[in-house]
Amino acid sequence: MSNIEARIKDIQTVDSLNIVTFDFEGNNLSMMSLELKDEVQVGKKVLLGTKPTAVAIAKEFSGEISYSNQIKADIESIEIGELLCSIRLCTSTTSFESIITAKSAKRLNLKQGDKVTALIKANELSISKVLDD
Repeated sequence: MSNIEARIKDIQTVDSLNIVTFDFEGNNLSMMSLELKDEVQVGKKVLLGTKPTAVAIAKEFSGEISYSNQIKADIESIEIGELLCSIRLCTSTTSFESIITAKSAKRLNLKQGDKVTALIKANELSISKVLDD
């Protein structure tokens, strides 16, 4: 599981669906959830989790896309295996992992030091823990 520390900015609820917006390094991240614990409140710092296989990579990305979570990052390290590729991404404060196919990594010509955009769908993000400030 990859973890990202963020602060809750907003919670919108309709029926049992919640859309939670977070501040991560000045960027908005969004999460969809059917249930929220009582301790999940605006202003709280949280640890967000996502599976490395849910983190897509875009190189030289521009334009519009439906992924609400777009994180600019640098490739810290890359290990290309026979079928899969593990990519360690870093921002100014956070390091997290993406796992994509080796074929995609080669097609994108990914290498250490590349600047990329990590893409995470809102339904692939979850609150792992509410942190004490």
